[in-house]
Amino acid sequence: MVNVYAYGMVSHSTVYLLRADFSFPKPNTYAEIAETLTSIGGEAANSAIVLSKLGLSVKLDGNWLPRRHAAAVRELLGGYGIDVTRLSESDEFGTDELVIADGKTRTVFGNYAAFHNGPVQWNAAHPDDIEQADIVCLDPYFREQSRRTAELCVELGKPYVTLDCRYDDPIAINAAAVVISHELRDQAYVDRDLEDVFLNYQAACTGLVIFTFGSDHAWYARAGEARRTHVPYKIDPLDTTAAGDSFRGAIAYGLLQNWTDEKVLEFASAVAACVCLTRPHALNAPDLAGVLEFMRTHQ
Repeated sequence: MVNVYAYGMVSHSTVYLLRADFSFPKPNTYAEIAETLTSIGGEAANSAIVLSKLGLSVKLDGNWLPRRHAAAVRELLGGYGIDVTRLSESDEFGTDELVIADGKTRTVFGNYAAFHNGPVQWNAAHPDDIEQADIVCLDPYFREQSRRTAELCVELGKPYVTLDCRYDDPIAINAAAVVISHELRDQAYVDRDLEDVFLNYQAACTGLVIFTFGSDHAWYARAGEARRTHVPYKIDPLDTTAAGDSFRGAIAYGLLQNWTDEKVLEFASAVAACVCLTRPHALNAPDLAGVLEFMRTHQ
């Protein structure tokens, strides 16, 4: 048995941190690199790291790892006690990313477009892993395998938390919570009124609907409820990479605790803020005691 089964994206990542007096450069200009770090990208991977640091047991599965990076990825994830035995390796396929972070922004370069438009490069979720978990963090990016994973969660009575899928997608419809970022909204609902889009999610989805806006107010509500807002913590971030992934993981944590939606949002906001105050990605985020201390000191 594990507390969380995370199914989705796992990527080797190299993070270039710019010097504090530089920002991401415009074309044909210059920026100074202060530090280069080996890290882990991918929504499922970063959710898994945060949940492990919060004290939960986590099993991870998803896309194949490029063999040249597999050992480094396994070593990093295994250091957090995450079960990576399901992860597969490939000489030909897999994802890799390069991130340039200047504190307020993070710009990602990778091979994700080719990955998503190419042949299958991921494992199918194991029903036993879902059945043995208390909750599932589900990425929607693996086509029919992601939808089948959502179906298995419903069949087995396991709640799952997902992100960035359209309101008419069965993955969103049956989720215990769905987190929608501006990236998905800008792509899927261009020129649509966001209040109307939020109402569409409320009407379609059985669980908690959350719209995030970076450092601005988040929206959240369930079907039939008035939309509420949550004000994120005001911080001076070091690196915003993995903030959204960590937020999703913390939503799953809060649901497992049977907290109110308001408390879930407050906690998830604190976890995301703590991740933004560390680097790279979620690797050095605080444990549960550290998050609670942050909340006490940042009321």
